[in-house]
Amino acid sequence: MNYFRTGLLLAAMTGLFLAIGYLLGGTGGMAIAFVVALAMNVFSYWNSDKMVLRMYGAQEASEGSHPAYFRMVRDLAHNAGLPMPKVYVIDDDQPNAFATGRNPENAAVAATTGLLRRLDEDEVAGVMAHELAHVKNRDTLIMTVTATIAGAVSMLANFAFIFGRGRDNPLGFIGTLAIMILAPIGAMLVQMAISRTREYAADRMGAEISGNPMGLASALQKISAHAHSIENVTAERNPATAHMFIINPLSGARMDKLFSTHPNTEHRIAALVEMANDGRGRTREAAHRPATSHVRDEPRAGASPPGPWTQAGSSKKQDSGPWG
Repeated sequence: MNYFRTGLLLAAMTGLFLAIGYLLGGTGGMAIAFVVALAMNVFSYWNSDKMVLRMYGAQEASEGSHPAYFRMVRDLAHNAGLPMPKVYVIDDDQPNAFATGRNPENAAVAATTGLLRRLDEDEVAGVMAHELAHVKNRDTLIMTVTATIAGAVSMLANFAFIFGRGRDNPLGFIGTLAIMILAPIGAMLVQMAISRTREYAADRMGAEISGNPMGLASALQKISAHAHSIENVTAERNPATAHMFIINPLSGARMDKLFSTHPNTEHRIAALVEMANDGRGRTREAAHRPATSHVRDEPRAGASPPGPWTQAGSSKKQDSGPWG
């Protein structure tokens, strides 16, 4: 049902794009927008993961630099039947994570230093399993295509005055102005609906991969609480990437809640609790993973702040907890 709903929403996004071109009647603008959108799709397919990782300053992790974190992702990928993705760490105190890549063979998962420090092992495992579920479901590609079409819709709307004022345009000045305002909003609403649909599916599959629905539920609760109090500066500057994260990284200071790309966190937690109460999600090898010490919620007194474990140009080690 989720795949069917996602397909309908993608079709609606594409239909919106074509309808705007028809209503504007500017065949020249339609042709240019189509060519640019096609180029954007091709470019995004091959390079979107690199662009996002570079945007957030992600550093690739290895078994040598982050042994516990790296081995956890490797074990979870094995549980999910996925190739080992590239593993990254982002220097940001807000706990959060995302996945990217055009397919499972070219996937990457990234976690912030705040996530690795503030959450315990079961919670981190739940989060990374959720991101691997996005990879397994190929949600990263779906969201890239959706974002590209949404961008093309907005671009076509911006071209309205240039290519939509000809005699073939049945809308007139007021209609063209309405298209310029309403079309990007409509595209954004469809994009939000697709993202919300995929989050519920990733929660369910992530709980199965990790073998612990309550670990993911607890992680969602913690991340949501910290996301409202700790600003992710890069995400605030690039709100179009917010849908990639497990929890909306935006503070809500700019009406972000009104156009949230994520479903209600309490509803997601309730679904995971119900899953745990029904005895689902504990059928995989991950359920037998031994518990380890929790990551500290706050750094030790006098310790360096969490972040990149080796500063550029310096060999000085920083506090990273058991995950570094």
